[in-house]
Amino acid sequence: QVQLVESGGGSVEAGGSLRLSCVGIGYDYMSASMAWFRQGPGKEREWVASMRPSTGATLYADAMKGRFTISRDNAKKTLYLQMNSLKPEDTAMYTCAGLYGGAGGWYNTPHHSQDYKYWGQGTQVTVST
Repeated sequence: QVQLVESGGGSVEAGGSLRLSCVGIGYDYMSASMAWFRQGPGKEREWVASMRPSTGATLYADAMKGRFTISRDNAKKTLYLQMNSLKPEDTAMYTCAGLYGGAGGWYNTPHHSQDYKYWGQGTQVTVST
């Protein structure tokens, strides 16, 4: 049984930092691209960033470039999201997704949530002013 387990969320003040982790259990970590998504209160799910663990290639949503960094530890089968200069609008449930399988190709449509097979339960990030 595949599980993606996130951790690292919490409450921080604006300008602060958090590092989220996503561990793949029973998951072929190197098999396909993974991603972070988020969903804020009253908002649609939003793609944050993606990574292909086998190569280290990364993609970011424009709003996250320069503040967020996606990375991985292949030995630990863990995906990370380092978030710096956090803003109140970053408040959301952050969820890890795995095994991208979209026909459009990972590089073209990494933001298509429907193309990811596995999802974690999420970890809450709250940024206060």
